[in-house]
Amino acid sequence: MEFDLQLMVDSIPSLLEGMAMTVQLIALALALGLCLAIPLALARVSKHAVVWMPVYGFIFVFRGTPLLVQIFIVYYGLGQSEAVRESFLWLVFKEAYWCAIFTFTLNTAAYTAEILRGAIQAVSHGELEAARALGMPKFLILRRITVPRAFRLALPAYGNEIILILKGSALASTITLLDITGVARVIVARTFAPYELFLLAAIFYLALTLVIVRTLKYAEWRLSPHLRPPPHLG
Repeated sequence: MEFDLQLMVDSIPSLLEGMAMTVQLIALALALGLCLAIPLALARVSKHAVVWMPVYGFIFVFRGTPLLVQIFIVYYGLGQSEAVRESFLWLVFKEAYWCAIFTFTLNTAAYTAEILRGAIQAVSHGELEAARALGMPKFLILRRITVPRAFRLALPAYGNEIILILKGSALASTITLLDITGVARVIVARTFAPYELFLLAAIFYLALTLVIVRTLKYAEWRLSPHLRPPPHLG
C-alpha cells in the first residue's frame, strides 16, 4: 500500500471545516456544562440528603454509562419520541447538532460537578475561618473565598475533562455530524484511504489538545501569583 501524502494535503481544507464544528461542539458544551456544574457541585456538598442525593444520582448515571450510549439514547430515543415530537422540545431534538450539545453538556456537567465538589471540600478551613472572623456572611464567603479557590484547585483536573470531552466529541460523527472524525469518514468512504485520513484527523486532535494544554498552563500561571518565581532586581 502506497502512502498518499498528496491526499492528506488536499484533505486539509475539509478537515479544517470539521475542526470548526468540533470547536463549536466542545466550546458550547463546556460553557453550558460549567454553568450547570457549579450549582450541582454546591448541592453535592450539602449536608441535607434531599439536596445531594438527586445530584449524586445524576452524576452516577452520566459517569457510569458510556458517552456513545448517552448520545444514542438522546438522538434515537428522545429525538424519535412522539411526546417530544408533539412538544416545543422538538425544535431542539430534531437536529443532530443540538442532540450532541445536549448530551455533551450533561456528560461534562456530571464530571465537572464532581471535580468541583472535591475542590470545594479541599478549600482550606483556615481561610474560611478567617473570613467568618471578619464577619463575612455565608453567601459572601461562598462568592469571594470558596468558589474562586475551588476553581483554582480544580483547574488541573478540569483541564483533563476538557481534553476528554474533546476526544469524546468524535462520537458526534455517529449521528451524522461532520466534525473532524465525521469529515475524515466521509473522505475515507470516497477514497478508500483510511490510514492517511485518520492519521491527519489525529494530527488535528493533537493540535487542539496542544492549544488547550498551553492555555490551561497560562491560566494556572495567572491564577497562582504566589507560586511564580520572584523577579530579579538589578
